[in-house]
Amino acid sequence: MEQKVKVLCKNTGKTVEVPLGSTLEEVYAYTGLDMAYGPICAHVNNKVTGMHYRVYRRQTIEYLDMTSSSGLRTYTRSLFFVLCKAVHELYPDSQVFIDIPVSNGYHCELRIGHDVMADDIDAIRRRMDAIIAAALPIHRHECLMEEAVGMFREARAVSKVKLLESVGKLYTTYYELDGYADYFYGAMLTNTRQLYLYGIEPHFGGVLLRIPRHDEPSQLGMLVQQDKMFEIFQEHHRWQAILGLRTVGDLNEVIAKGYSSQLIQVSEALQEKKISQIADQIAARGNVKMVLIAGPSSSGKTTTCKRLSVQLVTNGIKPVPISLDDYFVDRERTPRDASGDYDFEHLHALNLDLLNEQMSALLRGEEVELPRYDFATGRSLRSGRKLVLHDDEVLVVEGIHALNPELMSQVPPERVFRVYASALTTILLDAHNYIPTTDNRLLRRIIRDYKYRGVSAQETIRRWPSVRKGENRWIFPFQENADSMFNTAMLFELAVIKSQAEPLLEQVPENCPEYAEAYRLRKFLGYIKPIPDQQIPPTSLLREFLGGSSFDY
Repeated sequence: MEQKVKVLCKNTGKTVEVPLGSTLEEVYAYTGLDMAYGPICAHVNNKVTGMHYRVYRRQTIEYLDMTSSSGLRTYTRSLFFVLCKAVHELYPDSQVFIDIPVSNGYHCELRIGHDVMADDIDAIRRRMDAIIAAALPIHRHECLMEEAVGMFREARAVSKVKLLESVGKLYTTYYELDGYADYFYGAMLTNTRQLYLYGIEPHFGGVLLRIPRHDEPSQLGMLVQQDKMFEIFQEHHRWQAILGLRTVGDLNEVIAKGYSSQLIQVSEALQEKKISQIADQIAARGNVKMVLIAGPSSSGKTTTCKRLSVQLVTNGIKPVPISLDDYFVDRERTPRDASGDYDFEHLHALNLDLLNEQMSALLRGEEVELPRYDFATGRSLRSGRKLVLHDDEVLVVEGIHALNPELMSQVPPERVFRVYASALTTILLDAHNYIPTTDNRLLRRIIRDYKYRGVSAQETIRRWPSVRKGENRWIFPFQENADSMFNTAMLFELAVIKSQAEPLLEQVPENCPEYAEAYRLRKFLGYIKPIPDQQIPPTSLLREFLGGSSFDY
């Protein structure tokens, strides 16, 4: 008699009986679900799992489609796998680096023995199409770590060998596609036929691998020019070349050899040099009277503002800070979002008329009385603080809308210098596994919210999709308007924030929806060796989140 097991499908709220040992793909047929863009992967007891997973005991399952972050990541990883296999077949001695998230896709560096030409990209596209059309199964294997290391060493996959050797685990998993083996961090599709949409384009000497839109999976993300963003990633790659550090395996090796102090010193010096160069650019303009600094949540805008202000003083320029928070409109005039809640991230939550009127008056040399916003009452009040801008002074304004042309529409653009600051993670887990830049910022925010705002990791994770939605609307579309971009991520950063982030993530209960993201982040941090934060200087940008800064916040 066939043994059965009961599973609860959260999508339908119903419990079904399935044969013991069924895969999640097989269980799906029992649920009655019909997902247009799925299932891609699933939450099993609030952990993200691939559809390869077999059910041997009572479980709670929630199927995820392409509109979920986990589903899109799973699809994208599987697309990377097909790209790597196609390049390997066409150029057996090649190397692929899945590198920079840019232009609604991923820039991939291809080392194929010669410059990447249009014919190469056409050949790769045809081979990828053939692999997808062949409906090849993607197999998941578990083996002893030493077996996997030996296999990847034989394949000369150096970055994978370094990563796996440094994690200290007994067993690991890898994936196999028609005889081609690779290691990927996270869930994968079960068959190449599930890859229904992608694009591949020439891009800065490599290729841009385009993926479906998160909100509309039937379409590719719009191809947008992000030359400045790409260059700031490339600048950090040049810094990494100086330090010989491109992957987490390299980072773990540096830490294990006791060189973390030197790594921190050089990384901090490179970042300070970049801030100094931005200050020099501002001074060289000669006519700048306003510096606007924008960036997404937990990008380190505040410390960037403070350190840039110090460098401006060394150029004989006195910074005058202005807070956009004081220009909020009265609460009842605040726009509301689709849920009816106040949308404080909306551009028109600010009194743009008053802001432009006062900034223009200051640039004309006139005196203004700055407003003060009372958050308790939701009212804009007179502050009594009067200000006149002198010849050797510049206004320094920090806020999420600083790059939006509408913010300062009445201020002459030649008097304004715009800076975009964000934590753009450039270190890779290994050559085929990038680290999402949003993970870096989310970990920063989890630490900061708990330390300074008394907010749990669970609550920060719960709010994060709303934060990201606001960034996609109000920040990212304008980032190329910057006169200068500044990457606030540190090459050693994840090794330092690991020790503070892990205990907070462990407090997220298993029975809540946020557990899946907390578990994913904990698993990811498990690949990285820690660095004690005592080695970080008090002026470090990371002190904004970790505490112990010499700046006042």
